[in-house]
Amino acid sequence: MTTQYTFTDPAKLYADIEPSKQHQPEPGLDAELTPKAALGEDTYVGSGRLEGRKALITGADSGIGAATAIAFAREGASVAMSYLPEEKADADRIAGILREAGATVVQIPGDLRDAEYCRALVAQAVEELGGLDILVNNGGKQLFNEDLTTLTDEQFDATFKTNVYAMFWVTKAALPHLPAGSAIINTTSIQAYSPSAILVDYASTKATINAFTKALGQQLAPKGIRVNAVAPGPIWTPLQVSDGQPQEKVAEFGEETPLGRMGQPAELAPAYVYLASAESSYVIGETLNVNGGMPTP
Repeated sequence: MTTQYTFTDPAKLYADIEPSKQHQPEPGLDAELTPKAALGEDTYVGSGRLEGRKALITGADSGIGAATAIAFAREGASVAMSYLPEEKADADRIAGILREAGATVVQIPGDLRDAEYCRALVAQAVEELGGLDILVNNGGKQLFNEDLTTLTDEQFDATFKTNVYAMFWVTKAALPHLPAGSAIINTTSIQAYSPSAILVDYASTKATINAFTKALGQQLAPKGIRVNAVAPGPIWTPLQVSDGQPQEKVAEFGEETPLGRMGQPAELAPAYVYLASAESSYVIGETLNVNGGMPTP
């Protein structure tokens, strides 16, 4: 059986998963992605690293959030899942995988652009999980735009509300419930360091997430709460085929990396497990880059 521990050539890993030109309406579904992304459902093996922990993950229905949820559950954590109502099919499938791992699962659909939902999300997660000690701010919005003069106020606002304001609202609501030893993990991006011309609004939010992470990490360190971030490179998720990239770029997605390929969500999950676990007790304000070798500061 191949697992995340199997010795392998990373340049050839997931060679059978080739991106192909396709389009889905936003927000996109894993269920309709071709080929399917590797979420670790067939490969991730847990070792009790998060036994008894209680996690809230936004964007947990697909992509990186789903892979992280699977890994957390197999490491022994209970998981509250946040996702858009229209992503229910994906979320139900992931919830089933988590329950098969023996995890307590709470499904809480809603729109992260709504401050009241963000606050209610935390309250319900705390109530149904019996507390909270891991927060993963991962839900995101990415729509390409080739000309700033056609980037609407509505899209700019929606991108910042989904990627930045929601992180602020959810984190602020969670703080009173997080005991010493808790971990907050935010999803930033290679776009924070190497922004694409067609992702001005998205890249700006990811740079903001980096700064938020490093500032809040210093603020909360004396309380024993660690704040870190993961910065993915080009990862195969529904985000890319629902206008996250132009159609002509989808088929060659990830080829610009030194590894010469796109990454899979399963390759991100161990980074989140590490930052959530006590193994990273002296790691604060860090941005862990998982990007196939693309240089970062």
